[in-house]
Amino acid sequence: MRPEGFEYDYDIHSCLAGPLMEPDRTATYRVRYRSLLSREPRRIRAVLLMASAPLLSGALLVYLVWPTHRTEREGGDRWLIAFDHVMLGSIGLIALFMLVNVVSVAHATMVAQDPVPVPAETGTRVAFLTTYVPGKEPLAMVRDTLEGAVRLRHSGPLDIWLLDEGDSPAARALCAELGVRHFTRLGVPEWNRTRGVHKARTKHGNYNAWLAMHGDDYDFFASVDTDHIPLPNFLERMLGYFRDPDVAFVVGPQVYGNYTSPVTKAAESQQFLFHALIQRAGNRYRAPMFVGTNNVVRITALIQAGGLYDSITEDMATGFELHRRQNPLTGRFWRSVYTPDVLAVGEGPVSWTDFFTQQLRWSRGTYETLFKQYWKAPFRVPPGRLFSYTMMLVYYPMTAVNWFLGILSCVLFLWLGASGTQVSSSVLLMLYSDAAALQIGLYLWNRRHNVSPHEPEGSGGLAGMAMSALSAPIYLKSLSSAVLRTRGRFVVTPKGGEASPDRLLTFRLHLFWAAVLICSLIASAFLGHSHVAMRTWAVLALAIALAPVAVWGWTLRQERAERSAALVPVATGPRPATRPAIPPKPAFPPKPAAPPQPVAPAELVDRATPVSTTSGRH
Repeated sequence: MRPEGFEYDYDIHSCLAGPLMEPDRTATYRVRYRSLLSREPRRIRAVLLMASAPLLSGALLVYLVWPTHRTEREGGDRWLIAFDHVMLGSIGLIALFMLVNVVSVAHATMVAQDPVPVPAETGTRVAFLTTYVPGKEPLAMVRDTLEGAVRLRHSGPLDIWLLDEGDSPAARALCAELGVRHFTRLGVPEWNRTRGVHKARTKHGNYNAWLAMHGDDYDFFASVDTDHIPLPNFLERMLGYFRDPDVAFVVGPQVYGNYTSPVTKAAESQQFLFHALIQRAGNRYRAPMFVGTNNVVRITALIQAGGLYDSITEDMATGFELHRRQNPLTGRFWRSVYTPDVLAVGEGPVSWTDFFTQQLRWSRGTYETLFKQYWKAPFRVPPGRLFSYTMMLVYYPMTAVNWFLGILSCVLFLWLGASGTQVSSSVLLMLYSDAAALQIGLYLWNRRHNVSPHEPEGSGGLAGMAMSALSAPIYLKSLSSAVLRTRGRFVVTPKGGEASPDRLLTFRLHLFWAAVLICSLIASAFLGHSHVAMRTWAVLALAIALAPVAVWGWTLRQERAERSAALVPVATGPRPATRPAIPPKPAFPPKPAAPPQPVAPAELVDRATPVSTTSGRH
C-alpha cells in the first residue's frame, strides 16, 4: 500500500541487481558480477552498433584533417593564414573529442556489469549518518530522513547519527524524540580549521570530526545526503558486498523524488549515462566512482586514506584516493562496488539557478581532481582502472573545450573567412550527421538499462541529452575558474521545497554566447562568408544557448496561465518542489535484532574532547 499520489514502484527498482544469493562458504568470498551485454538476446546487433559508431566518428576525423583537404593560401594575409591553422586545430580537436566520447560509451556498453547481491554478515557494527546545517536546511526535511533511517533493517548493532553543524536545540530535541544520536563539532577548534580534512563549514569536515571521535566504534558507516530518504532495505542490499575484504565502499544511483518541474525531470534524465552505464563499467575494473548521496564505507579503509578528502566534491576526490591505495591485510588494491538498486530517494534542482550551481560545483570538483590528484595515478593503479577513471574525468573538460572551440571556429569563419580545411559541404554534413546518428543510436540502445524509477518506460532521454549540451557554457566557466585558480566554494543547494528564483541574469552566460553567435551570423551575411556547414554549426550552437531561456519563459507563461485560471494571486519565484514520498511504514514493523535502549537527551548530545592528533586519526 502506498500513500495517495505515490505512483513510482521503488520496491522493484530497489532490487534491480537481482535476488540475494548465498555466497560460497567453502572459499574466501569475492564479489561476483553479471555482464549486461551477456543478457541481451541480440548481442550481434549491439556489437555492430558499438563498432560502427566509433569507426564512423574516426572516419570523420580523418576526413577533416586529411593533408590534401587543408586550406592553402598563396600570398595571403599572414594573420589569415595563422587563423586557418587555428581553425584546423579546432576542427580536429572537436572531431577527436567526439571520437573519444563515443569510444567511452561503446566501451562502457561492452564491459558494464552488475554485482550479484549477497546477504550481509550478521553482527557487524554500523553507524548511519546524515548531516544538518541549521538555517540552510529545513528541520522537517531532516525529520523525514531520520524517520526513514530508524526503519532500516540490519541484523546487528545499528546507531543512527545526526551530524549537526550548528548544535541546534531543535535538532537535539528531534534526535531525542526519534532515539537518534546527536553529534556536533561546534566550538571545537581542532575540528574547525580554515583548510584540510577538518575544514569548517564543510560536509567532509563534519564527517571527519565524527570519524575522529567515533570511527573506532563501528565497522562501517552508511550515509545519505540530508535530502535523501533511505528505503528500509538500504543496508540489506549494500552491506553483503563487504564480505569481500577488499571492498572499501558501495554506492547506489541518485534519483529525484520531487519529479515535478521540467528542470528536475531533465536533470535526472541527464544523469542516465553515468548511473545506468558508466558506473556499471566501473564495476568491470572494481572502481566505480564514490557518490556521496548514498553509500556505505568501510571505516578502516577511509581512515587509511586520511578521511574524506578536502575538496568541493569530497566524494569523487575521496574515492580517487581510496582506489590508488592497497588493503594492508591482503596487499590488493581497495575495490568499490556500484549497485543499480535504488535505495534512497532524494531531491533534485527545481530552478535553473540551482541546476547551474550544481553543475558548476560538480565540474569544478572534477577539475580539482584532475589538477591536484590525477598525476598520482599513473604507475600506481592498474591500467584498466586508470583508463576507467580517465574516461570519467575527461567528460567535463572535453565538453567545455569543445564548446569554446566550436564558437571560436564559427567566429573565425563568419567574421574573417578563415578556413582550416576545404571539404565538400554535402560530404561533411553527411559524415557528421551519420556519425551523430550512430552516437545517438548507441545512447538510445542503452536506455534499456535505465535505473530511474521516474522516467517513463521507453522514453528516449532526449531531455537529458539536451541538458548535457546546454550545460557546456557552465563547464567552460568552471574550467576557466579552475585554470585561473579563483576560489571555488561549496554552495548548499536549497532543499525541502525551497528553490533559488530564476531571473534573466541566471542565463547571462548563455545570453552572452548567443549574442556572439547572432552578431557573427549577421556579419557573415554582409561579408559573404556563407559555407553551409559553418552556418549550420553556428545556428545549432545558438539554439543550445537560447534553449534554457526559452524553456524558462515557457514555464513562466504556463504558470501565469494556471494562476489566472484558478484566480490565485501571482507569486514570485519558481514553483516550489515537493519532498519525495516517504515509503510507507509496514503494518507490522519487524523488530530489530538488538532493540535500541532509551537514551536521555543529555546522553544523545556528543561534544567530547577531540582525539589527539598524535593518535594517527583526525
